[in-house]
Amino acid sequence: MNTRGLVALQAKAPLTTFEFDRRVLKENDVALKIMFAGICHSDIHQVKEEWGPAIFPMVPGHEIAGIVTEVGTKVTKFKVGDEIGVGVFIDSCGTCASCTNGLQQYCEEGMTGTYNTVERDGTTVAYGGYSNYFVINEDYAVHIPKNLPLSGVAPLLCAGITLYSPLRKWEVGPGSKVAVVGLGGLGHMGVKFAAAMGAEVTVLSHSASKREDALAMGAHHFVDTSVSGALLGLTKAFDLVLNTVSAPLNINDYLELLKLDATLVVIGLPGKPYEVNVGTLLNGRRRIAGSMIGGIPEIQSMLNFCGEHNIVSDVEIIDAGYVDKAYERTIASDVKYRFVIDASTF
Repeated sequence: MNTRGLVALQAKAPLTTFEFDRRVLKENDVALKIMFAGICHSDIHQVKEEWGPAIFPMVPGHEIAGIVTEVGTKVTKFKVGDEIGVGVFIDSCGTCASCTNGLQQYCEEGMTGTYNTVERDGTTVAYGGYSNYFVINEDYAVHIPKNLPLSGVAPLLCAGITLYSPLRKWEVGPGSKVAVVGLGGLGHMGVKFAAAMGAEVTVLSHSASKREDALAMGAHHFVDTSVSGALLGLTKAFDLVLNTVSAPLNINDYLELLKLDATLVVIGLPGKPYEVNVGTLLNGRRRIAGSMIGGIPEIQSMLNFCGEHNIVSDVEIIDAGYVDKAYERTIASDVKYRFVIDASTF
């Protein structure tokens, strides 16, 4: 399948147009016409080779929303015309305890990423979603509810599930008090989900200008953390704190906000390790945990929840030619709240 997209030919290079072939459908594969591809900050890290050695040429993109155009002979999950989503991984071993429990993101052999990875045949380099067509095994794709706009759905396949999963894991619901640290591409999804689950939601952000947005998304409170002493009145206030920022911060200040037996979940990936005051953990049996995207069953559950509650990401739709500028603006936190590429412009 002849495919057009954007490629980084080497680390830190601008993205350029690229033509390549997707594989011929296998019996369990589906082909999809990509309608929208989200820009995740991890795309930028990998194009810039900031997370270790990368594979070039690289077609980034793991927030993919499209329409099925063809199905393999043994496909039962999808039919032509279905709206379909593809996220951060496209394969896994399928047999380990994690995979058989629907937690493919924690595959013991390692999940196969949507791009910047070699597929499980050991030779094929995976090309991602900054393109107009895609082919995937049906088991690693999900149905998109018909009532949701595909442009707003694309970021749900990474940013959305990254926040939905810990909220479900820590059983957030009515009566829960949740703090979301940062109101960016990740954080704004945490606010929408937690509010829809019935929690009392507080946004902790150093950008006072985002107050109105946070409240419009469902937050009940907004705290400007750039103000000295802003957190002092929130000691032992929360059942769950979701840290969505990747920038350096004093994690101990946020651990102090946890109630007895409460948890701070690290979701953003900082550039260097946190320094943790163990005494802060001991004082209240507080916990630090991590969470990474979600497995296929949970991604489908999230999309169903979004369909029921009319939740999508806040997006700015761009043409393919604007991607390098979008990268610059993403690094500068100048986006409300996720860039999405119109795949018809590839």
